[in-house]
Amino acid sequence: MSINNVLVFFNKARFLVAALSALVILAGCSSTMSNVKTWEGDADDSRTAVLEAPAEIKVQQVNGRRLTNFLMDDLALDFELLPGENQVVFTYKTIWAKSGVVRNGESKVHVVETAPQAVTIDARPGETYRFDFEPPANRQEAEAFAGDFSADIVNASNEVVASASAWDGRSSGQTAVARAPVGSGNGESGSAGTPGSTLEEMKALWGEASEEERRTFLRWAFE
Repeated sequence: MSINNVLVFFNKARFLVAALSALVILAGCSSTMSNVKTWEGDADDSRTAVLEAPAEIKVQQVNGRRLTNFLMDDLALDFELLPGENQVVFTYKTIWAKSGVVRNGESKVHVVETAPQAVTIDARPGETYRFDFEPPANRQEAEAFAGDFSADIVNASNEVVASASAWDGRSSGQTAVARAPVGSGNGESGSAGTPGSTLEEMKALWGEASEEERRTFLRWAFE
């Protein structure tokens, strides 16, 4: 066996090891990324609820808190909810392959997505909820469904507990301010402040802001 053959063999082996390592990492990520916490801080796991969302449902925020946009767009996720009212804002998005010839630079798929939708779930400790709707069979059905979207939230007993509707861009009820997690040890429960208190709402918004948003606000405030 020549030295070139030996080098080719070792390069192939190294590639296989790297590929297997990547698969192991992705497998580990899929298990850890499947559950998404929708609040900041700690909480008693036995008191929380879970909302199961299929890959077509893209949850954007819960109780006014923006959630991470995951790199894998076809990922089904479970969202952990605190007991009580939880407002979930989401879109329904599907992708359909184009038929026929696709020109250079043109997308090979049709993307069908709804306007933002909202649903308020009165979550009970330990309960599991999921989205319930009739999935479209083709792109034409998907476009019609997106234009007149409807979906229910059902519990483990398949009972309808809430129905989604078009989002008006605002949070409602006690979800308008950040909620402290149950069992966080800070002596508070429910909302972070009295509803209607501008100062407490500003504190809640500051806690949800990114570092860039905070810097932009401070530059604006002190100009």
